[in-house]
Amino acid sequence: MGFERDELQRILDLYGRLVAAGQCRDYAMDFGKDAAVFSAFRRAAERPMARIEKRPSLRGKQGMWALIGEAGQILKRGHELAGVLFPLERKLLKLVEN
Repeated sequence: MGFERDELQRILDLYGRLVAAGQCRDYAMDFGKDAAVFSAFRRAAERPMARIEKRPSLRGKQGMWALIGEAGQILKRGHELAGVLFPLERKLLKLVEN
């Protein structure tokens, strides 16, 4: 189980913009048999500020993509990666406006 090239490119592009905005400093990827997870960290020694999970077993139900917040809450779930990443992208837009 892993990310496809275009999926990973989109995630890393967003991560790069988060780093440029000072929101993130580190990331980790975990590939299990059930899910692929990309975690973004503010600092290396704490829990991730956001996790992007791909679980193909949920494709027919609520969607295989999930954005999970720092406290473990599901912020967004869906069938398309772009829609799931939108809350993080909106956060970046707010930083630019201020």
